[in-house]
Amino acid sequence: MPHRTFLAFILPSLAAMFIFIALPILSVAYQSLFVSHPRVTVEVETCGPFGCSVETRVDTEAMAELQRESPMGQFNGLGTYTNSGHLAFDDLAMIWASSPDWTTAAKSILNLPFYKALAFTLAFTFIVTPLVIVFGFFIALAVNAIPPLIKGPVIFLSLLPMIVTPLIGALVLFWMIDARGVIGATLQLVFNDPQLSLKASPALTWVVLFVYGVWHSAPFSFIVFYAGLQTVPKDTLESAMIDGASRWQRVRYVVLPHLMPLVTFVALMQLMDNFRVFEPIVGFSAAANATSLSYLIYSDLRAGDAPLFGSAAATSMLTIIGVVILLTPVLIRNWRNFNRKT
Repeated sequence: MPHRTFLAFILPSLAAMFIFIALPILSVAYQSLFVSHPRVTVEVETCGPFGCSVETRVDTEAMAELQRESPMGQFNGLGTYTNSGHLAFDDLAMIWASSPDWTTAAKSILNLPFYKALAFTLAFTFIVTPLVIVFGFFIALAVNAIPPLIKGPVIFLSLLPMIVTPLIGALVLFWMIDARGVIGATLQLVFNDPQLSLKASPALTWVVLFVYGVWHSAPFSFIVFYAGLQTVPKDTLESAMIDGASRWQRVRYVVLPHLMPLVTFVALMQLMDNFRVFEPIVGFSAAANATSLSYLIYSDLRAGDAPLFGSAAATSMLTIIGVVILLTPVLIRNWRNFNRKT
């Protein structure tokens, strides 16, 4: 294809990516360098029949003037990235200097808002992602082996968790694990403990969120792998059967190598989605025991009467950097495999 034709073909996509992806990211990066203007207050004396009193109020005229002079807010540079709500370099230095051992230091670090959210985000990503791939693959193998007569209904039922809106699915499971719900009441009956609650323990809350993440995302990997199974060369499978290969050997040496590009694709998609986990935390009302980077952004944007746009922007940029770091090894491996084939 001539270069001019190729450029004309991809130009609309490049323009859309620049307008809807690159420009918003640049805008967020610029916003992260600013913080809200400090409130200008004045003391107002009011007098009545019973005497006078002094009241401190926000000077709206002065605030409006500051907003006109600097609409983005007060320039803070990288100060937002290094403050106590984010990377907290000063707090880390104090923790390392005052902690007697690694365990104490780690506990203190995990009490910092950003690192607490980062710990859950990484745990969710690295636990849910491989489980989603494994469960999706085995579900695809099982569905591919059932009789065609019931294959359609089974596929529909397998896709239901993905069809349900994430927030609605989280709320449904949240009600089920409640003490009055099916799962919560059953566990209390099994363990003979009326006080048992999956919501009270941070560890159990994390486990429930991981289970929900696998339940909701496994249908996506299932449908991708199921579509890939339809393209596996039948001649190769028949040759393996003639040579006496067992079902597991055929899966390991024929099916898996054929589906490796799809495994890479599912891994990339799940890494990006799971690193931005948000809906389950809101649906389960789990912010007391589990917060993510996306939830920190949500909290900053609804912080009382003055949304913390600079803080939310800084967390957004750190989240983007985290996603890039996670995807880099997978992309490098994929690029090397591509170069070997070519």
